[in-house]
Amino acid sequence: MIGRKNWLFSNTPKGAQASAILYSIVETAKENKLNILEYLQHLYETLPNINRNDKEELAKLYPWSKNLPLHCYLPTKEDNTSKE
Repeated sequence: MIGRKNWLFSNTPKGAQASAILYSIVETAKENKLNILEYLQHLYETLPNINRNDKEELAKLYPWSKNLPLHCYLPTKEDNTSKE
């Protein structure tokens, strides 16, 4: 468990829950080969401007969505070899 020791110092259950959610988002983004900083920035800029009750809009922001901007992805080996 990633946050076990960190959650020990959460002041409230809601604080621990917020930490768990953030850890989950970050780890899922890593598994989907996303640039964590770029992906989180995209989420923070996009979420306030959409209807969060619209499941289709939210699905566009999932870490495995094909609708994410290219800058949210980590460079691949193919990207590096094409520049040489």
